[in-house]
Amino acid sequence: MADGGGRVPVILDTDIGSDIDDTWALAMMLKCPELDVKLVVSDTGPTAWRAKIIARMLEVAGRADVPVGVGIDQGGREGPQAPWVADYDLAGYAGTVHEDGVGAIVRAIMDSPAPPTLICIGPVPNIAAALDREPGIAARARFVGMHGSIRRGYAGSAAPSAEYNVKADAASCRRVFQAAWRGMVITPLDTCGLVRLAGRRYERLKRSGEPVMQAVLENYRIWAQNNPRCDPEVQSSVLFDTVAVHLAFTTRHLVMERMGVAVTEEGLTVEDPDAREMDVAIEWEDLDAYEEFLAQRLLGPVVR
Repeated sequence: MADGGGRVPVILDTDIGSDIDDTWALAMMLKCPELDVKLVVSDTGPTAWRAKIIARMLEVAGRADVPVGVGIDQGGREGPQAPWVADYDLAGYAGTVHEDGVGAIVRAIMDSPAPPTLICIGPVPNIAAALDREPGIAARARFVGMHGSIRRGYAGSAAPSAEYNVKADAASCRRVFQAAWRGMVITPLDTCGLVRLAGRRYERLKRSGEPVMQAVLENYRIWAQNNPRCDPEVQSSVLFDTVAVHLAFTTRHLVMERMGVAVTEEGLTVEDPDAREMDVAIEWEDLDAYEEFLAQRLLGPVVR
């Protein structure tokens, strides 16, 4: 981690374009001086379309030096943010586009001088395929994911839920959870499912003229047209994925617990002493402090 150390080389694997929280997480990542972004890859469903959102966000941020990878195409319809990239041509991205996103992940890990951190904020078919292609990536990288539900479910419910990023491809998640990563950390719904920006913090974001933040809010307003329970004039949606970005460089504000976690056929994540152990952000030590930290980061400049 970056606590007391240098910048952490990171690779982001994301299903951006479904839930809006991926877009917030990408913006946060680009504003963290602790992180050195090496590659961003689209995952799950129509990956070429998702890559358009990544590429346009990187251009808005002035970070076209970051390569974009197109993950395994699984077909399907474009998501609610489609109008934002309706006229965007991925071939015109000012930086590099890797059509083989899985291969790009493998090369980025195997060629990295320092062990990189793989931040995964969606289902993980790309990562399972990368492990099949080159099992050695696990020994050379650290995995940080937004996955699962251990003791709490959605909206803090007392019963665990089959969390989407796991349930959508339980077989791939099981493959990834069983790999011998240099380190493995997850934020399940127990913690990430409680994060939302509102009140004065959200008002500061709305008033900000910072281009990346304005692009996030523009996407949020478009996305919210298909998600009437969210009001972009009042508060954010639940920002699950930002916690995974946070964990790429610090565990501050969180209570961590080491445990074995297994993935069931139904997509549940359960404590299992026989499963591979990982560090789990099981509850908040200070959620309010994290939300203040998150708002400050989103208001800050992009890190070059």
